[in-house]
Amino acid sequence: MKPRIANIPALEVVTELIPKLNAVEKQIKLTISSVLVNSSTVAPIERYTKLHAEFQLELAMIRMNLEHLLKRYRTEIEAAMNDPRQDVLLTLDQHESVAVDSARVLYQRVQALQTQGVI
Repeated sequence: MKPRIANIPALEVVTELIPKLNAVEKQIKLTISSVLVNSSTVAPIERYTKLHAEFQLELAMIRMNLEHLLKRYRTEIEAAMNDPRQDVLLTLDQHESVAVDSARVLYQRVQALQTQGVI
């Protein structure tokens, strides 16, 4: 995936991106776990086990790169959280940019799957 985002406001990271990522992670865990527990046939269990593994791998990559971003810009993020007037654009490296794009795509994907009743 070619990164499209080079900058992101510090407050957006903590007020939008991370909460959405947490919501996705919770939704995946609750819904897929429920499907796996309640399924009586092998096909859905295999399908959802594979889907769960894919989501977990994607989440791990995103979390690792967001952690790097949060460490790198800790001071700027804390300042923006304490005073929104100090919000600044954070310059993302290639991996962070991919992680931000991936987090947004994953959120949209989970929302779409949820709407379709798949998860």
